[in-house]
Amino acid sequence: MGKLKAAFSKNLKQFVMLIALVVIIVFFQVLTRGTLLKPMNVFNLVNQNAYVVILAAGMLICILTGGNIDLSAGSVVAFVGACAGTFMITWKWDPYLSVALCLLIGLAIGMWHGFWIAYVRIPAFIVTLSGQLIFRGLTLIVLKGLTLAPFPKAFSALSTGAIGNFMGFLDPGSGLRNFTSLVIGVILAAALVAVQLKQRADRKRKGYSYDGLASTLLRSLVIAAALIYFFYLLANYTGTPVVLITVGIVLMIYSYLTSKTVMGRHLYAVGGNEKAARLSGVKTNKIMFLAYVNMSFLAAVAGLVFAARLNSSSPQAGTGFELDAIGACFIGGASAYGGIGTVGGTLIGALIMGVLNNGMSIMGISIDLQQVVKGLVLLAAVAFDVISKQKISFSFLPKLASRKKAA
Repeated sequence: MGKLKAAFSKNLKQFVMLIALVVIIVFFQVLTRGTLLKPMNVFNLVNQNAYVVILAAGMLICILTGGNIDLSAGSVVAFVGACAGTFMITWKWDPYLSVALCLLIGLAIGMWHGFWIAYVRIPAFIVTLSGQLIFRGLTLIVLKGLTLAPFPKAFSALSTGAIGNFMGFLDPGSGLRNFTSLVIGVILAAALVAVQLKQRADRKRKGYSYDGLASTLLRSLVIAAALIYFFYLLANYTGTPVVLITVGIVLMIYSYLTSKTVMGRHLYAVGGNEKAARLSGVKTNKIMFLAYVNMSFLAAVAGLVFAARLNSSSPQAGTGFELDAIGACFIGGASAYGGIGTVGGTLIGALIMGVLNNGMSIMGISIDLQQVVKGLVLLAAVAFDVISKQKISFSFLPKLASRKKAA
């Protein structure tokens, strides 16, 4: 119990946000009379929020470097979508060549931002605000204020539809529409438990601090059960969304990057204390540069995913997307001061944002009120972070009152 309590205290905010996610899901499940967790709605929830998770992974890297954010992400999403529409719909270029060119455009935009931020040392807020205006304007110029549609099926297939039931022959007669999805869920859950146990064993062998076996098993089994249930719901509909493959790859790569690589350690070091990191030999300018190159690259990926889902390139695409990504990071445990945050926590934050949006939409709550609710949730999450960091105590109030009384 002592080790379990210590593990809870060490990851307090993530546990609180995870509990909050469960409470929010149960809350909307009750109020929507079971609609929230209907298989069709869960499938749509994944498709509708894939871009948030992708953007949030990139935004987390920027935030880790010192609480910096990228305000241009939504405009880059729109611009890359506009380029994709021009290449494939207007100019009839090959979809795969067009996707490669769009990703290169994302890298080029990131290099532009990274140069001004890392080497000229213009504040990230100013550079990315400039980028927001520039690329929103370029989107309107490229599309001439019009919407381009439809995309070739080869492109739309990259982000729409579901994985086929190629393991249906294993179905013992469960009655599921896509038995493959359940198999995928079980495999992923087993892999998750194995990885968690291996990581604990590695930390113990190397003499690092590690959680107790009971707490590790409890956390792993709870997440594994939730994962299996999630894929079970998808198996009752058309199956696992194709876009989940892209999201899963992004999450795995960036989880590994932030926790297992030298660059990941350098990201946290720069965010913790940039001057100390520089004196320790960390190439801080390079880290800052790569963080913004990475952000725009993932914005390009999100732009392609979003355009494929809508099957069109729209001048209004991407509006406010950067705010959803920023909110997901902070709600998921990233520190407003930098140096703290995880990909898993960011995923939790993105899920909270997605469930809030979806649940309130099902209930017919107006968009303006939805914005108010999301704003309050974001403020509460950041306030929790700031107060826990500063350890604010109000014990001085009685003392102040007694001094006034004595005077």
